[in-house]
Amino acid sequence: MRLPRSLQLLLLAGLAGLMTVAFPGFSSATFTASTQSTATVRAAVDWTPPTVSVVSPGSAVKGTTTITVNATDAETGIASVTLEQLAPGAADWVTVCTDTIAPYTCAWSTGANTAAVADGQYSLRARATDKAGYETISDSVRTTVANNVLVVLASPGDAVRGTVPLVTSVYNAPTPNTVTIQYALTGTTSWTNICRNISSPYTCSWNTAGMAAGDYDLRSSLSYGTSLSAVSAVVDAVTVDNTAPSATMVDPGTPVSGTRTFTATATDADSGVAGVVIQSQRSGTSTWQGLCSIGVDPWTCRVDTTTLLDGTYSFRAVATDVAGNVTTSATVANRVVDNTVSSISLDVPSTLNGTVTVGAAASSTAGVASVRIQVAPVGTSTWTDLCTDTTSPYACAWDTTTVIDGLYDLRGILLDAKGQSTTSVVVSSQLVDNAPLRGADVQSANGGATAGRPDTGDTVTFTYSEQVDLTTITSGWNGASKSVTVRFRDGASVGKSSTDDTLDVQLGNAAVNLGSVNLRGDYVKAGKSASFNATMTAGTVTTSTGITRTTVTLRLGAVVGNGSSALKSSTATGSLIWTPSSAVTGPQGRPCSTTPVSETGTADQDF
Repeated sequence: MRLPRSLQLLLLAGLAGLMTVAFPGFSSATFTASTQSTATVRAAVDWTPPTVSVVSPGSAVKGTTTITVNATDAETGIASVTLEQLAPGAADWVTVCTDTIAPYTCAWSTGANTAAVADGQYSLRARATDKAGYETISDSVRTTVANNVLVVLASPGDAVRGTVPLVTSVYNAPTPNTVTIQYALTGTTSWTNICRNISSPYTCSWNTAGMAAGDYDLRSSLSYGTSLSAVSAVVDAVTVDNTAPSATMVDPGTPVSGTRTFTATATDADSGVAGVVIQSQRSGTSTWQGLCSIGVDPWTCRVDTTTLLDGTYSFRAVATDVAGNVTTSATVANRVVDNTVSSISLDVPSTLNGTVTVGAAASSTAGVASVRIQVAPVGTSTWTDLCTDTTSPYACAWDTTTVIDGLYDLRGILLDAKGQSTTSVVVSSQLVDNAPLRGADVQSANGGATAGRPDTGDTVTFTYSEQVDLTTITSGWNGASKSVTVRFRDGASVGKSSTDDTLDVQLGNAAVNLGSVNLRGDYVKAGKSASFNATMTAGTVTTSTGITRTTVTLRLGAVVGNGSSALKSSTATGSLIWTPSSAVTGPQGRPCSTTPVSETGTADQDF
């Protein structure tokens, strides 16, 4: 039987790859078939991207400035370095120049007699490409272009409280001159003086104590001679928040031992809660010690209480909002930390389907003889053993397909060497879901100008556990690029916390059946929302076990209307949580599970 020519070429290319593995001394291998079709295989000699950084030209520049870029690649070397600029208020980076020979420099022309750029604050970054084709983008540096008279008001931050220092920079202005700094409620043009006719160094204290909470715009105006000569760009939507957040320490119970979960609740209606610190104070002392610092709701942490001396303790939570207001909760007192007795707690996976491992952390001063893990349907006391383990680490393999889908309670029972038993706290209402179709993962990627802030070019990708009927996501869809609207909403406005902002997708006035995503971060200002024009495309991926899964990718385009003013940057590193829609079905018509799905991988900064 004669093989097709394309198959012949694939077999020959595969043989060339095997020869490369078998003889590692060769740095490359090339095969060219002398036929009408050509196949080429080369062994990679460089798997490491280059390093690159831009040398800051200083706080302000004018005319033509030489910008230096440091770029290195230890393997194949640098092929090219491209310098890019981001103009004030722009969303797209623009190439300034490309250099292929070290030292890598660029003459950045900003002067009036050259291809000038407008005055204002610019960001500069560099792209370095090595000779293997790998590319690295540097961190950006900021500088102010000031070829003419220019006034720049520094942003005091997204949220402020109390007395706020305001700093104005003035460039190329005749002297003497003065600056006036003003504020206006965002969305209005009624400007009120904060500081009037101040001289260099143009600093001003803004007392917000008597102001209503809300968003305000700021600007500075420069005067010299007898007239107004220049006005700064507006620093928009600065949130004034002089109200402290609310905070409650949840009783951890007593006695406390082993690794224990400590929980607080915290809310803030204006700027949102920035973080919570849970503290402890040992009886007989006057010092409060931090147990843990939490930056993302839920305000929960796991603490190894063996690091505390045994004794009686008080616990409290200290909450700080984005503006810097601080509240200390009421104290939960007279709780005993006692690690001289046995303790056991369960580690139950967040997703229960197929065969999962249920672990237990168990300890006893008398020694652990065995750990038994049990399960019971919610609302019953019919406990069934999963297994008994006598060796640390203690764990059971639970085949959840042997039980009916539904809610279950789990507990662990420790038997110590003296024959005494200790029962763990029940891990209640854990959902077993072996439905054939479910959400498998959700991931975001930064493709825009600012990391940690929803922006043009950013993507969100949803992965299902198997292939789905695309027409159940939106009517008539075949997976080709489709224009949709992606909406970001403040979590507090949809019944969640201010750091549980949400994302959903719409087509016209109808919802796209992708469910919703809890962003686990504070990307939208309190009580606000922002929408992006976006495209939606479908694809597939194949798992290592050969299962084909549907993926749906959203790519953000331009923000709709004035939505930019509602957005903010978040440094949170929590995992996204996607709640799929049951309107989506698989090829057999079975609906998708609505079990929430957490983003896989190491917690990182999204968008």
